[in-house]
Amino acid sequence: MADFWIILTGTLVAATCGVLGCFLVLRKMAMVGDAISHSVLPGIAIAFLISNSRDSILMLAGAAVLGLITVFLIQSLQNGGLQSDASIGIVFTALFAIGVILISRNAAHIDLDLDCVLFGEIAYVQWDTLIINGYDMGPAAVWLLGGTLLLVLVVIGLFYKQFKLCAFDPALAAAVGIPVALFHYLLMGLVSLSTVASFESVGAILVVGMLIVPASIAYLLTDRLSVMLIYSVLIGAVSSAGGYYAAKWLDASIAGSMITVAGLLFVLAFVFSPLHGLVARYQKRRSLKAASA
Repeated sequence: MADFWIILTGTLVAATCGVLGCFLVLRKMAMVGDAISHSVLPGIAIAFLISNSRDSILMLAGAAVLGLITVFLIQSLQNGGLQSDASIGIVFTALFAIGVILISRNAAHIDLDLDCVLFGEIAYVQWDTLIINGYDMGPAAVWLLGGTLLLVLVVIGLFYKQFKLCAFDPALAAAVGIPVALFHYLLMGLVSLSTVASFESVGAILVVGMLIVPASIAYLLTDRLSVMLIYSVLIGAVSSAGGYYAAKWLDASIAGSMITVAGLLFVLAFVFSPLHGLVARYQKRRSLKAASA
């Protein structure tokens, strides 16, 4: 049963991050996801200090606020003339450092392990269960991640056309009356929520792998957004299951193994993708040379 809960938790993390990661990759904002996954740490620490509890709702609220602040600061620095990569690096390292200081300075007063926040420990999810009226409802992480995934799917489903147009052609979206900035911050808010919901499972550092790698693989395999979303979720699920069994075999970190399996799948897609793979491009060049000869 423990295997089931661990794989299910990893799959929920991968599905939630994979759906949002598709839009980040298409909008060339993958590193913004990295920035958010690190910079929401102060929000979590402040929520702990204010409430003195590990209430998931407060964690989500604190992370969402800091995620939006992160995006706002990055956008402000870019508008001020700073390059995109420099803006992201300055904001997320500064906020992440503040979060580390808050946690390490108040570690004696709050039940928060810095290593757990950074790296996560998915093997323990089965022990932290949700109890309602005396009934054991299963791991709390599964319910939290399941609720987050449901919220993401509902929001993306309701505004799919708007998100799609903003991802492919923001200028056209603005021309037809779509509030591009609103959907930009809505997407960033969802990324923030998904990041903090995944903290205890895969940690702040590894969650960025789930945000970027499955979506990047799906991007190499198809040119249709709807198919890309499905591929991203399926690839994330395969990475979670494969990573868990690889970790058992190697006696290694489960979360790290999941990202490693995803990385291996990316290498395969990068080489053998029928659309953008190295083999396909090589064959295309050979065909063009043969046709011109």
